Amino acid sequence: MKIELRESLFGKLSALSETLQTPAYVVGGFVRDLILQQPSKDIDIVVMGDGIAFAKAFSESIKTKKEVAYYKNFGTAMVKTAGWDVEFASARKESYLPESRKPAVETGTLEEDQNRRDFTINALAISLNKKDHGTLIDPFNGVDDIRNKIIRTPLDPDITFSDDPLRMLRAIRFASRLNFVIEEKTYEAIVRNNSRINIISGERISEELNKIILSETPSIGFRLLFEAGLLHLIFPELAAMYGVEQKEGKGHKDNFYHTLQVLDNISTETDDLWLRWSALLHDIAKPLTKRFVDGEGWTFHGHEDKGSRMVSKIFRRMKLPLNEKMKFVEKMVYLHHRPKALADDAVSDSAIRRLIVEAGDDIDALFTLCRADMTTSNKNKFDQYRNNLKNVQQLVSDVEERDRLRNWQPPITGEEIMRTFGIGPSKEVGIIKSEIRESILEGLIRNDYSEAHRLMLSIGEKLGLKQI
Repeated sequence: MKIELRESLFGKLSALSETLQTPAYVVGGFVRDLILQQPSKDIDIVVMGDGIAFAKAFSESIKTKKEVAYYKNFGTAMVKTAGWDVEFASARKESYLPESRKPAVETGTLEEDQNRRDFTINALAISLNKKDHGTLIDPFNGVDDIRNKIIRTPLDPDITFSDDPLRMLRAIRFASRLNFVIEEKTYEAIVRNNSRINIISGERISEELNKIILSETPSIGFRLLFEAGLLHLIFPELAAMYGVEQKEGKGHKDNFYHTLQVLDNISTETDDLWLRWSALLHDIAKPLTKRFVDGEGWTFHGHEDKGSRMVSKIFRRMKLPLNEKMKFVEKMVYLHHRPKALADDAVSDSAIRRLIVEAGDDIDALFTLCRADMTTSNKNKFDQYRNNLKNVQQLVSDVEERDRLRNWQPPITGEEIMRTFGIGPSKEVGIIKSEIRESILEGLIRNDYSEAHRLMLSIGEKLGLKQI
């Protein structure tokens, strides 16, 4: 089978292969995506010789100004050019020690290089050599597996997954991203070897989870992770959400499958990774806050606050960023129930103001999460909640325009209070700041400097403070 490589880049690689008399092949994901007719900007080239030397020669031939990044221990190098990331590697074979996924690497043949690949769909190669340019080398029937939408390992799956347990997550990630099925023996090997995942670092695990979360239907991946027993090991908080408990004839919804539905829902509206993480974690504290109350049934009071406080622990363990991205997820988890509560109750302007102040610039993202959180199959309830939520969103827009509260800070600062009364940091400063803030949010005074200043003086007088 021949495949036409239309990009001029491949002509340059082919010419270089001929000049250096060094056989070279396009391998892996680029070939898979080419057959799937999916876009890809990452190209892997396997060289029957020195991959780093080939990369440097290629960089010189195209006169790129960027330095070649290379990794001598693995015989690999990266060249970035014209929208392409081209990685070069010497053909190699690998062997593993039980306690590590880092292989011992030796020079190998193309066949040995294909043998070490994780899945048949990634073990494809296309020749760049003059004598057989464009010939597809497919020793494991990877093309048939692509056509049949199957994930399987080239060799014994138990060895494949025991050698590098990260491949178990990659199998599930590809199944989720491509909507493929994991072949039965391959899946059974994942189940048998799931405990091997414990040797994988948090960074590598979260990298695969992020890719699953960003897939079109991420629930596919998370269902597979759960059913294979991997989720219990890498994300026990999420696995703990599974199941329905019955008491006195009353049961609650399965919060695990509800969460997956919310994640799928939000994925139709946004590609924002951290908003999708917010959907995944929005009910994460429900197993810890679940209570049965006589006359009321199952409750999860306080799950928003507790869930928000769990985010940092989860992010730390998974080596996710502990910056504004984490704070965004914490905020979304903390506030996710607020608009629904407002939609269910008579809405006061003060409640709307508090929501605007707490959500800040993330108010629109919060409403996206709230829409995704509607998973009832009762059409009347769904329509009613959706309409109520729209009404709350309109009230937010009206109050925000009138009171200018987004990312709001009270017009009187602590420094001004201290200057006005000639005092230092003290509880009186906190009392004045708090009363001004509450008065504005309750609508007792406008969000206006002059009104806030008058109130400051009045409160100070009551506290026995004198203006200087």
